[in-house]
Amino acid sequence: MKRICIVLVGIGLAAAAPSAVAGASSASPPARSALFHTVELRKTKIGKILVNAAGSILYEFTKDHGDKDSCQQISGCSSAWPAMPVAGKPSAGAGLQGSLLSTIKLSSGEVQVTYAGHPLYLFASAPTATSYVGTKEFGGSWYALNAKGQAVK
Repeated sequence: MKRICIVLVGIGLAAAAPSAVAGASSASPPARSALFHTVELRKTKIGKILVNAAGSILYEFTKDHGDKDSCQQISGCSSAWPAMPVAGKPSAGAGLQGSLLSTIKLSSGEVQVTYAGHPLYLFASAPTATSYVGTKEFGGSWYALNAKGQAVK
């Protein structure tokens, strides 16, 4: 009898474990908090442009100057166009120059990736849709970047 009880207790614990794991996964942080370290070059219908490891297009904001994120100072901008965050040093994928990658520290304490001096952003509503390249919003335009760090319009 004791043996059966021990086995049943063991089965009960094993059965409880998946629900604990499922509960933990449902409380996972939003995708925005994921820290992507690699900037990649991807061929799209508008040309080869920078993306993060998840395939989200990386944008420049024409209102930014001198390695400064201007978006964070504009109400609502960072919600629509979040900074590409990183922990540690970002890395360059094939076809990109690692020497053009850098980071800046934002007033929030978050670290944002830059490429060729351009702070990089994601478009929260449609991260992989190229149709938003060239959008005019928050006092500037949002363009994808090529491997040289030039705007793709």
